[in-house]
Amino acid sequence: MSDESPQIVQRLWNFCDVLRDDGVSYGDYVEQLTYLLFLKMDQERRQINGESSIPEEYRWESLLKDEEGNKLKGEALASQYRQTLQALQEQSGMIGIIFGRAQNRIQNPARLRRLIDYIDEETWMGLDVDVKGDIYEGLLEKNAQDTKSGAGQYFTPRPLIKAMVEAVGPEPDQTIADPGVGTGGFFLAAKNHITENYNLTRDEKEKLQEGTFQGWEIVPNTARLCTMNLYLHGIGPREISDEEEPPVIVEDSLISQPDDRYDLVLTNPPFGKRASFTVINEEGQSESQTLTYERDDFWTSTSNKQLNFLQHVANMLSIGGTAAIVVPDNVLFEGGAGETVRERLLRQYDVHTLLRLPTGIFYAQGVKANVLFFDRKPASETPWTETLWIYDLRTNKHFTLKRDPMTFEDLEDFIGCYNPENRRDREETERFKAYDYDELIERDKTNLDIFWLKDDSLEDTENLPEPDVLASDIVENLGAALEQFRGIQEELEETAV
Repeated sequence: MSDESPQIVQRLWNFCDVLRDDGVSYGDYVEQLTYLLFLKMDQERRQINGESSIPEEYRWESLLKDEEGNKLKGEALASQYRQTLQALQEQSGMIGIIFGRAQNRIQNPARLRRLIDYIDEETWMGLDVDVKGDIYEGLLEKNAQDTKSGAGQYFTPRPLIKAMVEAVGPEPDQTIADPGVGTGGFFLAAKNHITENYNLTRDEKEKLQEGTFQGWEIVPNTARLCTMNLYLHGIGPREISDEEEPPVIVEDSLISQPDDRYDLVLTNPPFGKRASFTVINEEGQSESQTLTYERDDFWTSTSNKQLNFLQHVANMLSIGGTAAIVVPDNVLFEGGAGETVRERLLRQYDVHTLLRLPTGIFYAQGVKANVLFFDRKPASETPWTETLWIYDLRTNKHFTLKRDPMTFEDLEDFIGCYNPENRRDREETERFKAYDYDELIERDKTNLDIFWLKDDSLEDTENLPEPDVLASDIVENLGAALEQFRGIQEELEETAV
């Protein structure tokens, strides 16, 4: 972060503690900041070029003073703010996404007045892009740390994002997609990698801002936070108007096959194994029904959301494109549809790397996860996967979110073993092992849940991890076991039908 960022984040965040007494959650607070920051920056841009897509009666100035020039406060301020949000949520493009379904969550007008004054004191457009982005990222991370809000499920650990990006090495002329974009972390890391490693021309800079990234997010509130985050980092249309195509599309990306293909797909699809919805039957009772996506481009139909995302990502790639996707353990070993997906992926794609992630790194607990790296290839009669290299960062590794969080340094050995400069020139180490195609395909159900290191905690009972680490491991293991049991139960139910 820039030296300026922590102070501004802390100032804005301290005020959130005041608002919490009024029942305003962390998520609601960041949401309100999104609305107000956008209006303030629109005012600052207007002072530079005189242009704005926001109607005059709903601009930033309308929240500062009334028609007589007096400071707007009390119910008059609350009413003006509500009218502004109502009017702007009806716009299209990026404005419509940022203000979509907008409501005033700050019921105390005096507190709203104080927050507006806080934001008005700063010249946001004058701040460096990285500073503005760091401020917003800092707020999003604080929001994710509040597990009660549930926002953590959309927040991938930034060291992991950086490591995945470093491994695949985005280039200036590539198109980059994320079908479960969350708050946009992969896009920001990819942009940073490109700007730090390449001397971009003016055209390349313009393409990086407006023609490189495309994301999808099913949750409107998260899409709002993401759109604002990308905007603050210089990703998206330079001039915001009703007609501009947004970098984030608010919809379920699994509904239909992609219209375009992408050179690079980086994603951590939302945790949660099965897709379902609730219907009301003829007796007025609610029933949960499984959602299965009927896609001609899928290798198999399944209600397993993670397997659907894996198939979707595979079909999003252009020939020669690369994917890096976070998947839970069940994707590696589940039978039925899981076996079909793994067999087709190994045959039709070059599935070259698997990173087994440690526990205790996600805000959402109970999921053991991995990162799967693969390339799309042209049609071939012979399997494209020759060797799958597996890096075990899980066995004998213990992390917690607060006391001992995973850092980028913990992933540097993996990046070295991955060898981004020359992936064909790899060497085995204690944690990095190679398995050829024939060996994989002969495993029961093409099971890729492979491990070889001895778990020291099972052997050395005198040097056990700290109690909080043990507790975290127990939660992760129980959560993973429950997911497996649910999968078995649902497979049995589907077979019975």
